[in-house]
Amino acid sequence: MAYQHKLAEKLTVLNNQGRGVLLRLNHIKKTCTDPKLRPFFLADKVMEPAIKYINKKFPNIDFRGTSQQLSSIQKQKTAVLDGLSSYYESFIDIMEFRDHVYELLNTIDACQCFFNIAVNFDFTKNYMDLVVTYASVILMLSRIDDKKALVGMYNCAHEMSNGTSDPAYPRLGQMLVEYDHPMKKLTEEFGPHTKAVTEALLSLQLVFPRRNLQAEQWRGAQLLSLLNSPATMLAPASCDTMACEYLSLEVMERWIILGFLLCHSSLNTNQASQELWKMGLRSGLVLTLVRDETINIHKFSEDFLDGLKGYSKRVADIKECRENAIANCGAIHREKRHFLRGALKELCKVLEDEPRLLGPKALFVFMALSFSRDEVLWLVRHSENVPKTKTPEDYVDSHMAELLFHMERLQTLLQQHKAIIDRYHLLYLSQFDALVIADTIQSLYVCPEEESVLMSSFVSALSGLNVKQVENGEEFDFRPLRMDWLRLQAYTSVVKAPLSLKESPDLAKIMNMTQFHTRVMDNIDGLLQETAELSILCFYPRVYEKMFFQSSEDVTMQRYLMAFPLLCSHFSQTAHPMCPEEEEAIEKRSLKLCVTFLEEIAKQTSTVVLDICAEQCNLNDQLLPKHCAETISKARNKKLKKPMPKKGEVPKDKPGTESHRKDRGIVTNMDKMHLALSELCTAFAHYTDFIVFNHMIVPAEFLISQLEVKLTKIVVQMANYNQATQEISRPSDLLAAVRAYTTSLQTLSRYVNVDVTRLVKNVLLQQTQPLDSRGAQTITTLYTNWYLESLLRQASSALILHCPTMHCFVNQPTEAEQSFRAEQFSDICEMRALAELLGPYGLKFLSENLMWHITSQVAELKKLVMENMDILVQIRGKFEKPEEMSSLQKRLTGCENVLKRMTIIGVILSFRAMAQNSLGDVMYRRCPFLMGPIQSLRDYVYPDTDIKVSLNVYELASAAGLPCNIDPTLVAAIASMRTDNSSKEEECKLASLLLIFIAVSLPILALDVNSFYSREQGGHQNNIHCLAVGINHLSAAMFTAQNENIQQHLKEFLLVASSALLQLGQSVEKPEIKNRDSVYLLLHLIVQDSPFLSQDMLENCFPYVLLRNAYREVYKTFIHTLG
Repeated sequence: MAYQHKLAEKLTVLNNQGRGVLLRLNHIKKTCTDPKLRPFFLADKVMEPAIKYINKKFPNIDFRGTSQQLSSIQKQKTAVLDGLSSYYESFIDIMEFRDHVYELLNTIDACQCFFNIAVNFDFTKNYMDLVVTYASVILMLSRIDDKKALVGMYNCAHEMSNGTSDPAYPRLGQMLVEYDHPMKKLTEEFGPHTKAVTEALLSLQLVFPRRNLQAEQWRGAQLLSLLNSPATMLAPASCDTMACEYLSLEVMERWIILGFLLCHSSLNTNQASQELWKMGLRSGLVLTLVRDETINIHKFSEDFLDGLKGYSKRVADIKECRENAIANCGAIHREKRHFLRGALKELCKVLEDEPRLLGPKALFVFMALSFSRDEVLWLVRHSENVPKTKTPEDYVDSHMAELLFHMERLQTLLQQHKAIIDRYHLLYLSQFDALVIADTIQSLYVCPEEESVLMSSFVSALSGLNVKQVENGEEFDFRPLRMDWLRLQAYTSVVKAPLSLKESPDLAKIMNMTQFHTRVMDNIDGLLQETAELSILCFYPRVYEKMFFQSSEDVTMQRYLMAFPLLCSHFSQTAHPMCPEEEEAIEKRSLKLCVTFLEEIAKQTSTVVLDICAEQCNLNDQLLPKHCAETISKARNKKLKKPMPKKGEVPKDKPGTESHRKDRGIVTNMDKMHLALSELCTAFAHYTDFIVFNHMIVPAEFLISQLEVKLTKIVVQMANYNQATQEISRPSDLLAAVRAYTTSLQTLSRYVNVDVTRLVKNVLLQQTQPLDSRGAQTITTLYTNWYLESLLRQASSALILHCPTMHCFVNQPTEAEQSFRAEQFSDICEMRALAELLGPYGLKFLSENLMWHITSQVAELKKLVMENMDILVQIRGKFEKPEEMSSLQKRLTGCENVLKRMTIIGVILSFRAMAQNSLGDVMYRRCPFLMGPIQSLRDYVYPDTDIKVSLNVYELASAAGLPCNIDPTLVAAIASMRTDNSSKEEECKLASLLLIFIAVSLPILALDVNSFYSREQGGHQNNIHCLAVGINHLSAAMFTAQNENIQQHLKEFLLVASSALLQLGQSVEKPEIKNRDSVYLLLHLIVQDSPFLSQDMLENCFPYVLLRNAYREVYKTFIHTLG
């Protein structure tokens, strides 16, 4: 008879279906209570009259006579059908599930099945799981407030569309009404099943108390310790009830609480039932139904039993147990967690050192995981239901990270050493279990044919196992064997079975052991899901995050923090095929939690790393040459025996004194930071990557990302740019600080495997762009703004002088206080530091900004040329006639303006030349192998080379910092100024006349008192020596853009300028004579700086003797001044 009922198959299928139905109900409840996810029809105000009417009349709703109330559904009947069909079908699934459970429970009662968790473990467990799952489904159904509205609206739309109600609606409506008071109906249904349920629960009398021991008893028994008896370390861990050893305590508590409430009559008739029930009530305050849906077990039980006659004593027992739980539970479970942290740590260390012990001691691992999981789940579900107690800290655990980490570590060890475990248990199955099963079968007095076939298949399946299967990597599948064992339990557990399992305990023991051994080989993931699955944390995000942040505040827990994001990789196990809708939400939540945790760990680590770098940067700053003056002064004063400083002055410590230790016990701030860094980096070192819902997570990348963000901000902050006061750090100081940070960051690779070089390159490369990857300003932008707005602006006004002798800019001596010293920001060292910081990209940006200023000056110059065009054309044709040229020159307007703007252009181009030379020096030092070919390519360009090819080569050379005859950046800037209205001839004419304008204006410079030439500085006091650079570069760019002959136009300029300056030599007026010699030198500077002009060309139009005399007079003045 038992063969025909297929009890084992039905229990397996219904438990899986019940789990799916329960999750669907939970999903419906969450959807209906969330305003964002709530079905549109329930939130639509138009539907409110229909919903109220349906809830009032449910389930007997008159769909025809109340058209006014249901008119809103009539208008949207198709949409209602489509939108609510999944909800309606879910309720149909519940009804069908209930019918199947009814049928199976009645069949089991009719067969008078025997239940004992220690004997027919799988049969009893499946039976109790089905009972509790069914009760949970009904309780969850009662928590959905909108169930009647959903079902009623769907059926109303169905009748309006099809003319008749849905066939299942009458039974479904009746079921929903019956379960308005779920416990009352459930107890009626389970009345006939009281005997079976009570028998199954009472079989926990030996298992539940043993699993519910306190930490002191665990400690006394040295539970989970492999070191307490070294002699038996290699002995296999086994017992008569192996599966019971790792059976979840939470599962048993759920069985006991809900089971005895469903069959409450046994509480008044059976003392053993009362004791077991009380033990369950004392174990906690809250019980999980599904996910984050819980019941307060004492209130729930009290409310139910209080309404029944004859249960006043049980209500008193509940109150007593509640007081006991509130007083003791928190402390008991806190001590359990404390014990488990130490026990799991020891277990991990031993198994890491000797992984072969995973074979005989696999049971210990699953027990440790199960015990730990129970404690974690207990804390999670009680964290949001903390009772009023004097010790609320018992419900908070700042050391949770360590327990979670060791759980993850044990799971990892099982996965890593799967081959060892498989080999051991294969030999165990084939050389022990198979033989014992065969002997047990032989000793049976009665063995019916069906049972004999099953047991014979056990022996044959196990005996055929071979070690080569493990060596060859074959996959094992013992599911048929375990299913047959469940069938055999069902066959032998019915009343009057020819072979009774109750009377054959040896068979039950060996088969339960065999079942565990097979699961370890082919279903280790299933075992881990039973014993270590913590996906419920996904549904308690606040609790989970609180645990993380509490652990992160404890330095000793920081090395275990990676357990929190790692747990998110297991959240995919909570999904069920019957509820695919929630998978996306679980994935998003899992990834969000994982990313939150990793970012926080990375932030903490990056903060510590950069704090250490900042400290090292400060120490490095003390060694910079700028601080040596004070030390030299002290040494000199000491040598000269000058008086010591006053008592009020505190002598500064020399660099390096911070490393002197008198007592090793003194812990410095640097020691604390290095300790924190080692702890945090250990967290990153444990797991290089893991997968969360098909997303590969690499923790080190989060650290790199955070370091990149913070280091980028720090580099910009170290520039100390103040826009209001126009203050900024010297490039050499910033470069020294960056180098100090880079050197300190390299030590990070000693702790964790990260590419620090890539990090630094990314950060510094972003700093060579005007904006970084997040749109913030970089040092390139800051220094570009500062040099333009501060240094070059003052240089344009001659407050700062360009000093060719020292290759820098210097301040003019003034009485006013100067905000900065120009040479400290523009000498060779500073410009090289700037080039190294900004790189070719940054200097290109700087050049583009300089060109913008140049083009604005050129535009104004063109306007001046346009105003004087007629006169300039006449001068161009009559420059050989001094008298006429002199009269025409006096008619020109804006000569001073032209010279001033050209001087500004010259100053800007001189600064750019300094920057380019510094870039070239840096490039030669950093990559000489690259600079050689570029220089050869530049030198290969001849005057007759195609202009486009020449510009391309010059652009390459300019980007590398090499000087070029023609500035490609300036050519591009000049070319961009050309408008569609202007022709090539007009542009060429303007350029030629501009040179004429400059040439005839040069004599005016002699009237300026600051136009004298300083031999010390190698230039003029009003920066007019920069005219040479400006005229040469600007003319070359302008005529290149027009594809004209540069040399020809410069010769013309030289002729006009010589003619104008020779007239200056004939003047006898004192103001013009004073600086005449200094102005003469301009011609020599222009020719000397130009690649298109030569001294022969100059001598043809300007006597060399005048230049020689001019140099003599200027140097004579210099000597006289010094004297």
